[in-house]
Amino acid sequence: MAAAGAITLVATGEAFAQAPRNTMVVLREIDADRYDPHKVTAFAAGEVIYMMTDTLVSMDWDQTTVKPGLAKSWTISEDGKLYTFTLRDDVTFCDGRRMTAHDVVYSLNRWIDPATRSPVRWRAGPVKEIRAKDDVTVEYELNEPFAELLFQLTLYFAGIIDKNTVERLGENFGAQGFNGTGPYCWVSWTPRQDLVLQKHPTYNWGPPIYENPSPQIERVIWRVIPDPNTRMAAMQTGQGDATQHIPTFALEALRRVPGLTLQQQPNYFVDFFLGFKVDKPVVSDPVIRRAINLAVDRDALVQATFFGAADPMRSLIHPSAPGFDPEAKARHPGHDPAEARRILDEAGWRPGPDGIRVKDGQRASFLTYSISTQINRQITESMQADLRRIGIEMRIQMFDATVAWGRLATQEFDAFTMSYPYVSATDALNLYFRSEAAPSPNRMNWKNDQTDAWLREARSALDAATRQQAVANIQRQLTEASVWFPVAHSQLWLATGPRVAGARPHGVYSAALYKGLDIRLTR
Repeated sequence: MAAAGAITLVATGEAFAQAPRNTMVVLREIDADRYDPHKVTAFAAGEVIYMMTDTLVSMDWDQTTVKPGLAKSWTISEDGKLYTFTLRDDVTFCDGRRMTAHDVVYSLNRWIDPATRSPVRWRAGPVKEIRAKDDVTVEYELNEPFAELLFQLTLYFAGIIDKNTVERLGENFGAQGFNGTGPYCWVSWTPRQDLVLQKHPTYNWGPPIYENPSPQIERVIWRVIPDPNTRMAAMQTGQGDATQHIPTFALEALRRVPGLTLQQQPNYFVDFFLGFKVDKPVVSDPVIRRAINLAVDRDALVQATFFGAADPMRSLIHPSAPGFDPEAKARHPGHDPAEARRILDEAGWRPGPDGIRVKDGQRASFLTYSISTQINRQITESMQADLRRIGIEMRIQMFDATVAWGRLATQEFDAFTMSYPYVSATDALNLYFRSEAAPSPNRMNWKNDQTDAWLREARSALDAATRQQAVANIQRQLTEASVWFPVAHSQLWLATGPRVAGARPHGVYSAALYKGLDIRLTR
């Protein structure tokens, strides 16, 4: 790890060729385990999938305004249950086949089909039926209103894909091939190294947020470089053209590198947290969870890890996000190690011979799983040190991203670290705290009838006040239960090299480049 505030912009033993002409090389820290929009939630997958597929509607730069996509217009019934989408008639898949309403129906039904086992099928809402009225008209009927449906349909999980390719590749769809309507088409993937995309030759239906609806670059290579110094050196020397995977300690140094451009997306909600499996030994005790929240010096952790490129997270939801509840934030415990020791003593967790607390023969020790990134390593090691001082042992296992999601789907750990994007409290809470979402993405195994009732109320409410009260109740409940240790509200930065023009950070589901349109190479 580089020293605080320093970065060595010199390659560390790994070299790559200069980026070829009319090929943009995008550098990233980790890979995904697959690229199937209906089966994967990793943002490392999403940032690529957004370029390979389109959605019915698109997201504006402000992260709140829905714009046309494959659908040029839509209507919503007065009761909020029927959405009618009118599609463009000039869209083709990468293989040249024309896309119709039947492809939309197939894709969305595959997403919500229990057999697909999508961890985020709830995002489609309480679907009654999705049907094609003709080649250009899709009716999306709900059993009850779902106020955030249009937003959810901007996410890559609602991407439209080719049935024939899915059936031909089976479980290997998104690993050995892909056929979507996006501006770039699948060429090849070498896991943990490169994923290569080629320009969709007839694509001209990009979202209206772009000046040019067609791709301007022939080829995009998504290159994995885990080491931060090597990744930044590659940017400095022209071996990479763009990256959002910027080590936080490098931001200030990068501002001084000639030819590099740094841009921030201000409308961005991505949070880091430690979540507890509330039904596992040790962390099932709310006193243990509260003590952890009291013991860790969040300010020092965030400063040492993010170097000013993130804000300490003192609530479950970002204060600027729709649905944030100030009262829940006020109830969140601050840094108070003495209070942590007091409540542990009072609850019968007494220091053992090695300094780790014991109660009824059970050591205050828990196992944390984490995706192997520099940030996650720093977060967990900092927490580990603070917790040791109050007599709690935090054991850490790190996994490469290509296998981590499988390990995180198990019941083999007691806590986990995660970062996740969202746009509202309703969105965030529905993702993680529905009983039916356990064990993934509800890795906490939080199963609470009252939480589920409030979530249903928030999802179906047609008026904002009812929705706000429901999500406020949940935030207060989860804060009191200390289900998470909130770490940091992140920031999105995009670095581009001297030959890149027209780039602007977007940020929907953490994807800085989104569709990759308007970007061109000057040489």
